[in-house]
Amino acid sequence: MAVKQRIETIERNPNERNKDFNEVNLGYTEELAVEEAKRCLQCPNPTCVQGCPVGIDIPGFIKKIAEKDFEGSYKVLKKYNSLPAICGRVCPQEIQCEGSCVLNKVGQPISIGALERFIADWAINNNIEENIIPEKRINKKIAIIGAGPAGLTTASELSKAGFSVDMYEVFHDVGGVLIYGIPEFRLPKSIVKKEVQLLKKLGVNIFTNIPVGLAIHPKELLEKYDALFIGVGAGTPKFMDIEGTELNGVYSANEFLTRINLMKAYKFPQSDTPVKIGKKIVVIGGGNTAMDAARSALRLGADVTIVYRRSENEMPARKEEIKHAKEESIKFQTLTQPVRYIGDENGNLIGIECIKMELGEPDESGRRKPIPIPNSNFIIEASVAIEAIGTNPNKLLLSQFDGLELNKWGYIKADEFGRTSIKKVFAGGDIVTGSATVILAMGAGKKAASAIKQALY
Repeated sequence: MAVKQRIETIERNPNERNKDFNEVNLGYTEELAVEEAKRCLQCPNPTCVQGCPVGIDIPGFIKKIAEKDFEGSYKVLKKYNSLPAICGRVCPQEIQCEGSCVLNKVGQPISIGALERFIADWAINNNIEENIIPEKRINKKIAIIGAGPAGLTTASELSKAGFSVDMYEVFHDVGGVLIYGIPEFRLPKSIVKKEVQLLKKLGVNIFTNIPVGLAIHPKELLEKYDALFIGVGAGTPKFMDIEGTELNGVYSANEFLTRINLMKAYKFPQSDTPVKIGKKIVVIGGGNTAMDAARSALRLGADVTIVYRRSENEMPARKEEIKHAKEESIKFQTLTQPVRYIGDENGNLIGIECIKMELGEPDESGRRKPIPIPNSNFIIEASVAIEAIGTNPNKLLLSQFDGLELNKWGYIKADEFGRTSIKKVFAGGDIVTGSATVILAMGAGKKAASAIKQALY
């Protein structure tokens, strides 16, 4: 029997969407979702579940969609995932659940992410909520530092179990990277806010504008609470530190995206924190953050080029994000490495000296190592450069935990359940693993919550 072709989601026209920050992918209609759900083979040994970091009953929620029982599907989904509308949009399903789908052997996998997004959006639009009243209350208090994916998941799991949870967030808004890092056109902030509202209904107390380590010392939290979860991510920018980094017009992707996403810099002149936008912008890097920065800069009216030191095949960004960037007219200059920023007499960036690269043998990342080609230097015109080459942990905060063991890169040492070298302290997400995905951070939060419950029951 021939396998039906995968049903693709609806996307906006590239020449229209590249001029605004409205969502690019419009998802499924009810009819398309049901048709795609019917492609699922309902495997007795579902490998897709094994590929999901939070272990969602994927065949279960998809079966309900095929039966047009959307509320039943949502209830299945929410048993495992606190943030389905978010995960359905930003998770790398192609290398996780969809990458493990058995239909890959004969055709295209089930569009699990799009179906997850569909059912979560349907629930939001129809005001469907899970039963969020804990069966019992437990007289234990938990503090969570950081309101990103790991912290939100930990808070949700512990609140449902009856614990009292206080969350401390440095920014004025809740969501971590979901708010400051991922652009509106990929993840509407209204979706994040609706997911967070459900958390508040669970009774989680959220304190914003509180930089733990400055406004309050970790020692105070350890004295006040029965357990502490650190989920602050890894938001300290990393730079190449080449000549000219101090020039006006050189940004980290963290700063650039935070100004745009959290501070609404694209609404200039109404915004209090605008970003410099010149005629030509160069984004350095090949991950999802580089794509987000490049596509955001394009929407602000710039001519944008992505410069990457390896070939496109080695880019860690999702294939969908690369495709969208190309469709929107962003240029790609691969096998190219910046070596120096060039400024004018007023300290403004005007160009980037680069060198051409070739690929050698694979390095520790498993990708072929880029090697400079001698005497291949050339200059790219640029008024703004955005470095999207990774992040580092917050050293100020971590240094205030007496006895907290860190690895050689400065991240927290924790076991698979988030247990650290300090008995009452747990951690998960990017502050443990380094920059990773939203769903992996959520998976870490879920495991840490399980360990905290076990320790305090």
